[in-house]
Amino acid sequence: MSITPEKKVKNMVVKNLKLWNAYYFFPATGGFGRSGVPDVIACLKGQFIGIECKAGNNKPTELQKRELCNIQTAGGYAIVVNESNERELVELLQTISR
Repeated sequence: MSITPEKKVKNMVVKNLKLWNAYYFFPATGGFGRSGVPDVIACLKGQFIGIECKAGNNKPTELQKRELCNIQTAGGYAIVVNESNERELVELLQTISR
């Protein structure tokens, strides 16, 4: 069975979170959770991080954008990650770890 492009992005995110010993989980949605919540919720050095994973040129929906904005407004970090911007995630994790 082949892996989807978005799953590849999620795997890359998890690899980086593990390197920094971050706590993370994939929140349940599908009627039981809150719609628009980022794909990965993480905590590093006491800092909340919401990570939306997108493949290719896909962009977050308006609902996802609102949730990411709400995270930032509450003092957390929010980032959209795809195959081409892994460096942005690494830089964010480095900044938090300082």
